[in-house]
Amino acid sequence: QFYFTVLFGHEGQKPLELRCEDEADGDEWVEAIHQASYSDILIEREVLMQKYIHLVQIVETEKIAANQLRHQLEDQDTEIERLKSEIIALNKTKERMRPYQGNQEDEDPDIKKIKKVQSFMRGWLCRRKWKTIVQDYICSPHAESMRKRNQIVFNMVEAESEYVHQLYVLVNCFLRPLRMAASSKKPPISHDDVSSIFLNSETIMFLHEIFHQGLKARIANWPTLILADLFDILLPMLNIYQEFVRNHQYSLQVLANCKQNRDFDKLLKQYEANPACEGRMLETFLTYPMFQIPRYIITLHELLAHTPHEHVERKSLEFAKSKLEELSRVMHDEVSDTENIRKNLAIERTIVEGCDILLDTSQTFIRQGSLIQVPSVERGKLSKVRLGSLSLKKEGERQCFLFTKHFLICTRSSGGKLHLLKTGGVLSLIECTLIEETEAT
Repeated sequence: QFYFTVLFGHEGQKPLELRCEDEADGDEWVEAIHQASYSDILIEREVLMQKYIHLVQIVETEKIAANQLRHQLEDQDTEIERLKSEIIALNKTKERMRPYQGNQEDEDPDIKKIKKVQSFMRGWLCRRKWKTIVQDYICSPHAESMRKRNQIVFNMVEAESEYVHQLYVLVNCFLRPLRMAASSKKPPISHDDVSSIFLNSETIMFLHEIFHQGLKARIANWPTLILADLFDILLPMLNIYQEFVRNHQYSLQVLANCKQNRDFDKLLKQYEANPACEGRMLETFLTYPMFQIPRYIITLHELLAHTPHEHVERKSLEFAKSKLEELSRVMHDEVSDTENIRKNLAIERTIVEGCDILLDTSQTFIRQGSLIQVPSVERGKLSKVRLGSLSLKKEGERQCFLFTKHFLICTRSSGGKLHLLKTGGVLSLIECTLIEETEAT
């Protein structure tokens, strides 16, 4: 048996001692209570620090590349000035030689041979100079950055091809067959449930087929790569992703309810046995679109890291990344708020007396479970504190719910209904201190 005690900082509230059946469950409760009110801020700080470190690295890389390009430009300017002076000298020499050549009707054969050798040498020097320029560029940071940029684009095309294939399997191996099954004489699933499970899936597939075709057309024109206009086409149509993401949890819930029907479950297992599914379940294919927007954001972030500031596409790519990040934040907030409200209301409905604090939208659910409430002990003697109807000489099982701001303690009646403890049933976690006793006693 494993115990832990909750102490409160204000007067009038006595310590609350709770017991678990095993050590692992007790550690989980202590860790959950410990992180309930402060962990979100720590996580957000860690995420921001990671983003800051990443941006600092990008800025340092850009500074080094800018300095190298500046030195290269200075060298090129010097070379241009030298070539200009050589051209001027050659023009003056040509002007001096022109009258002499005009007076000569028949040129000396030795002069022709000399000119031929000079022409050969000039061509060889020009080719060697050009080869040196090309080799210098191939080894330059700018060329390396362009190679990485091209590799990112090629990986993006491969990932898009794989994603389109996943959507194709979702639509053709699950959605369309289930639509036909819903229209049969004895349907194992209704059309409404099919629509709830596969909301916007077919439209998303058509959208990404068009986007994939556009990417392949751009690759066909390599090394010229223009991608910004493709994202300009994609951005206005991403609202369908909002609806899909908002509906995702509900679609999984509807699917779980439908699986309770034996006929539907048997039919679904036949569809999942299709070789095209490669052993993956329907839930897996429904989850793929949830990660596509973050994948685009990461790709654009990497693409911009290797795109020069004067590049013609940089502003368009930055605009596309900002729009995708904004959409991702909206979808994340909507999904989190919706699921949190749905969970809180579900718990509130199970409590007979109801609980007004669960109607607070900022109240986030952490975990729930059964704990054994024990009589409060002080210095080896039973104290005078009684929590609810609990006897001093008797332990009782309690159904507990942990939220970011409150801790609910309920009793379960013989009929299975939950009732809040009359005293200490709703405990506020604000301004509380958690103390873990390490002594064995």
